[in-house]
Amino acid sequence: MASSVDTVGAVLFILWAVAMWAAVAVLAYANRGVVRPWLYKSSVGLIGLGVVGQLGHFQEHVSQAGYWVTHPLSPAWMTPWANSLSRGMGQIDTTKPSLGMEILHLTGNFIFLAGFVGIVLITKRATGQLQSRKWAKMGVWMQGIHGIEHIVLTLSVALGASRAIGLSTWFGTIPPGPALTTYRVWWHFVANLVGTGILAMSLYHLWREKRAVKAGYQTDSAELGQDAATGTGPTANAAAANAAAGSVEPCPECHQVPAVEVGEPVLAGRAG
Repeated sequence: MASSVDTVGAVLFILWAVAMWAAVAVLAYANRGVVRPWLYKSSVGLIGLGVVGQLGHFQEHVSQAGYWVTHPLSPAWMTPWANSLSRGMGQIDTTKPSLGMEILHLTGNFIFLAGFVGIVLITKRATGQLQSRKWAKMGVWMQGIHGIEHIVLTLSVALGASRAIGLSTWFGTIPPGPALTTYRVWWHFVANLVGTGILAMSLYHLWREKRAVKAGYQTDSAELGQDAATGTGPTANAAAANAAAGSVEPCPECHQVPAVEVGEPVLAGRAG
């Protein structure tokens, strides 16, 4: 039976994922236009939330694998906080006991995927071939495929399948028991281990390439100020042109004042 804490935690966790993908949509659209001052920091925040989410997600799979090592014949195990979130999410349909767990892992994977997309977005304006962008794209592909598997697993349970259908269950052909537990625990552990390694490499290169990445987010006002200081750029060129125009001597012929003809003075007392 789910408690109010379970429910609140599940709602907040789902809202976390929804907020991240809403941020992805906004940043992807905003990056198509001119540079905005908030784009860089917002992208950094998106990446940070993705990293925090994956740290929690990965430690769950590490804990499950560690429990399997000491209890290889026992049912799959989850940490207390994961069980709480699973109970909260399972209230969507209480007749399907494993639905909450499937929704939990689906949500965690899409938080992870949003973090990879954040790295791809933040490196979009940088010139040259960045290693961080290369690794992030690799992560998007891998985590995207893994995310599709979790969608299939979740939908199969939600639509009434007797067992989850996906690569980690060999499409539902492995019967429940130690064999299925072993296969699924280690499948997802390895998938998250590789994905987390790719994320670590992408973050490492992003840190090394941070100057090149940040340079792509210089605002127009900053560029204009730099142009004025260095005497280069369109603003400085226009000012130089105006100064040159002001220094041209006026044309003597164009500005010549017509001479006024003055007649011979008439002497006083002289008859005409």
